[in-house]
Amino acid sequence: MGGSRIVVFGAGGRAGRRAVAEAVARGHRVTAVVRDPDKYRELGGDGVHVVAGDMTRADSVAEVAAGHDVAIGAAARTDVPSTEFYAGAAHALLDGLGRAGVGRLVLLGIGTTLETAPGVAVHDAPGTPAEYRAFSLGHAAALDVLRAAETDIDWLVLAPPPVFLDDEAPRTGHYRTGDHRVLPDVGGPSGFSYTDLAVALIDEAESPKHHRSLVAVGA
Repeated sequence: MGGSRIVVFGAGGRAGRRAVAEAVARGHRVTAVVRDPDKYRELGGDGVHVVAGDMTRADSVAEVAAGHDVAIGAAARTDVPSTEFYAGAAHALLDGLGRAGVGRLVLLGIGTTLETAPGVAVHDAPGTPAEYRAFSLGHAAALDVLRAAETDIDWLVLAPPPVFLDDEAPRTGHYRTGDHRVLPDVGGPSGFSYTDLAVALIDEAESPKHHRSLVAVGA
């Protein structure tokens, strides 16, 4: 699906920036959505159009997503309650993308929503700090919204490992995917980079392999 039009929400963040770069390198045209374009002028360039938008407002989503083939959601907020932000974003994305005629949505999830046992998420582990659990529960609430929605949009939530991702490692282009469970270690540390996370995000935008599900991705 080379030469698609991809709209990336949260394009100024660590994952969003990498997704924009990966998409442009593959020949796609990208609309990079941020809250304040003046702060992200460096995102612009060949193949990238930087615009102001809000992933939690359906009207804003519909406006910036019009004419695009795929949407990627990588925005994060820590200044509002997590459930309010992520569940609100899920509702707004489904509504706005539906109005804009965008049929594919790839959302960046969080590894702490993945299961370590049936019905037991990472964030359910004893001793999980309350603020981390609350943040993760917001992502879980968004997933509930997506699962319950009657929508034609082919959505996917990709969740990297429940560890801090490597912000410096170069792109390898290699990754594994699983299901709603934490990926098993296959020998050695399970470090994963933002650059390879971006590869997975754009792969799923270009050639969807997973549908309407939470999918673990990692090294």
